[in-house]
Amino acid sequence: MGDSPAQRPAVTVAGRALSLLGAFDEEHRRLTLTELSDRTGLPRPTAHRLIAELVSWGALARDADGHYVVGRRLWDVGMLAPVQRGLHDIASPYLHDLYAATHATVHLAVRDDLTALYVDRLMGHASVPVVSSIGSRLPLHATGVGKVLLAHAPQSVITRVLADLTPVTPYTVTQPGRMNRQLARVREHGYAVTREEMSLGACSLAVPIVADGAVVAALGIVVPTLESHLTRLTVALRVAAGGIGRSLDHERHMTSGQ
Repeated sequence: MGDSPAQRPAVTVAGRALSLLGAFDEEHRRLTLTELSDRTGLPRPTAHRLIAELVSWGALARDADGHYVVGRRLWDVGMLAPVQRGLHDIASPYLHDLYAATHATVHLAVRDDLTALYVDRLMGHASVPVVSSIGSRLPLHATGVGKVLLAHAPQSVITRVLADLTPVTPYTVTQPGRMNRQLARVREHGYAVTREEMSLGACSLAVPIVADGAVVAALGIVVPTLESHLTRLTVALRVAAGGIGRSLDHERHMTSGQ
């Protein structure tokens, strides 16, 4: 059968364009023209013409190596979906309050399969290496928000992540047993920390956002060091996360008429 997601080429122009977008997934984030043609079943000239239009619109982008990747404009459109837009809009004032209180880089993230998807970010004042951006996906095991989301994920997700703890820096936790113990502490204490595990010179602290009794997102900050500010920053994060969770519950009850 091959690994193409398409059973047969789409007939309409729109269907062909959508099949090109559908060729991308977690295992295929960068694709060449030939790979896109093979995975969709489209002739190369047809694929090339449609790809050029998708690049022009911003749905796809071409990197320095000639591979095609999903474009930023698709993220912008995706953010209009009710679920993501609702979380983003409700959380925004709390993120700004947290930023004003800490002057740190602030992150809002949700779990997208085995990655942390960054829904919003406010850049802090300190010169701290930050690799995230709005719409980016980073490893669950190497980020503060990721560890929070992983700790509260189904066991099947935890098992898959523990099977591939790829090092990002020399300080990334790559031992399954050690990671499991960290996740247990996250569930017990209600927060996660990283120390130079995603980028050198940066530490992160994150807490869960709970709505309707479940962890729906994670709120985190990135700072140069946590040693002398852990308690203060944890309190600030919990206040903001609690406000977001209550606002999400209120919004859900209002829209459902409960």
